[in-house]
This record gives sequence, structure tokens and C-alpha cells, in this order.
Amino acid sequence: MMAAAQPETIFEIKRSSIYFCRKAKERIQLGKGFFGVVFKGHYKGEKVAVKIVQDGSMNPQDFLNEAQIMRTMEHPNIIKLLAVCTKKEPIYIITELMKKGSLLEYLKKNRQTLDISHQIEMAVQVACGMDYLENNLYIHRDLAARNVLVGENVYKVADFGLARVLIKAPSDSPNSQYYRVIEGVCLPIRWTAPDAIVSNRFTIKNDVWSFGILLYEIMTFGMEPYANIKNNNKLIKRVTGGYRMPCPRDCPENMYQIMSACWMMQENDRPLFESLHTMLSDLQ
Repeated sequence: MMAAAQPETIFEIKRSSIYFCRKAKERIQLGKGFFGVVFKGHYKGEKVAVKIVQDGSMNPQDFLNEAQIMRTMEHPNIIKLLAVCTKKEPIYIITELMKKGSLLEYLKKNRQTLDISHQIEMAVQVACGMDYLENNLYIHRDLAARNVLVGENVYKVADFGLARVLIKAPSDSPNSQYYRVIEGVCLPIRWTAPDAIVSNRFTIKNDVWSFGILLYEIMTFGMEPYANIKNNNKLIKRVTGGYRMPCPRDCPENMYQIMSACWMMQENDRPLFESLHTMLSDLQ
């Protein structure tokens, strides 16, 4: 097992130490997701990403406790958390800057120039990052292409741990990507294993299921999972009943076999990320 780096004693910083990059007096927005909006900024002379979390979406102390753990994570395929501002809302999360944005948008924008070798490399690097989290007994809970960030020939898992402290979904509608299963529990339903949906119990094997969905996103250049099933209640019923997405167009059979292994109904039948990393590396 890889040893996690020791955390710094203090990484709560003053908001005044963050400077936002601007264009025509407007903050430069890098992206927008279910936890908040991400802007380009400067911290200690370095360009950074600043995520401003929507008010009321998480308890500051719960987040700070989770962030203390996230801060220990050191791996080339895991986004580096630099600092936080939690003394008042909105919460700021400061991370290293990944210039090419989310993997989801990268796939959509570059589908004409990406080929199978690129897609396999993406999968290998994400599996490597998740193998590290697995070895450190850490569960992501929201693994998806939108939560992987892209740099120069590098792909990094981001937003790990945030789903655990999410207390307010942006929408409770049946078609929202975050779906309130029971009071106070919000899940990214199209990426969540049926056993976790039913039991509200999370293990690393739920992340393995989500990784299979992420592989589907990679092989379809960012298509929505289960696009033919719009209602989440119907989706839960069908997946729990054994339905699985078919092999995407132009997806190699051996890649689809790996996806299918991630989607085994019994969580103990799903592979570990260490095995997934090896299997995907063998495809290169």
C-alpha cells in the first residue's frame, strides 16, 4: 500500500489571498457543475482553479474534515488540493489548475481527433488514480467524466470526497443527475451501482461500477449514460433488474468486457482497481 503524504497543519486561508483572473472585468469561468462554479485564479503566485461551492450545499465543518483527508492525497493522477476557505459561505476550494478542463467536455470537443489509443490512455490513467484511492481505503462516490480533469497528456481524478458531504441537491426532479433517494442522501444516479442505491451503503466496489460508466463515456465521446431512459425511477428498476448498456459503436470487445466486469450485480464479483489498471494497460 502506498503511504499518503502527511498533511500540512493549516491550509485554511484568507479569501483576500486569492486573486481571480478577469477578462473585461469579469471573472474567467473554467466550468460549472453540481457543486458550484470554477474560476481561474492566482494563489501564492501560481495559477489555480477556485471552486466556489453553492451556499447551503454542504456543512462547512463536515467538508473541512473531509478536506483534511483529501489534502493528504499525493499522486500524479489525483488532483492536488491546495487550500480552502470555509469560515463563511460560499466555501472556496483551491486546487491545481488543469488547463484543458473536464474530461467530459474534452471528449465532446475533440472527438474528431481522438482515437482508441487516446481513449485507452485516459482509462489507464484514471484507473491508476483510483487504484491509489483504493489502496488508501478512500471512496470517491462520484466518479464520472465530469470529475476527471485534463492537462498536457495527463488525466486527474477530481472532486473525490465531495459527494459524501453534499447535503443539498440542485434539483430533486426525476431527470436530475443528482437524485434524492432518501431524505438527505443525494446520488449521481446514472453512475451509481444498484446495490448502493438500494442499501445506501458505499464501498470501493461502487466506484468500480462508476468507473465502468466512465469507460462508456470515454468510448462514446461523452454521451449521457442510459440516454434512452429519461426517468430515473424507471432506470433504477431496469438496472436493478439486470439491464446493462450495450457495447458502444467502434468500442473494442475487450474494452466492453472490462466495462461489463465493472457492472456485475454482486459487488464482490467486480474487479479491484489494481486489476482494472493492469487489464487496461495490457490493451496499450
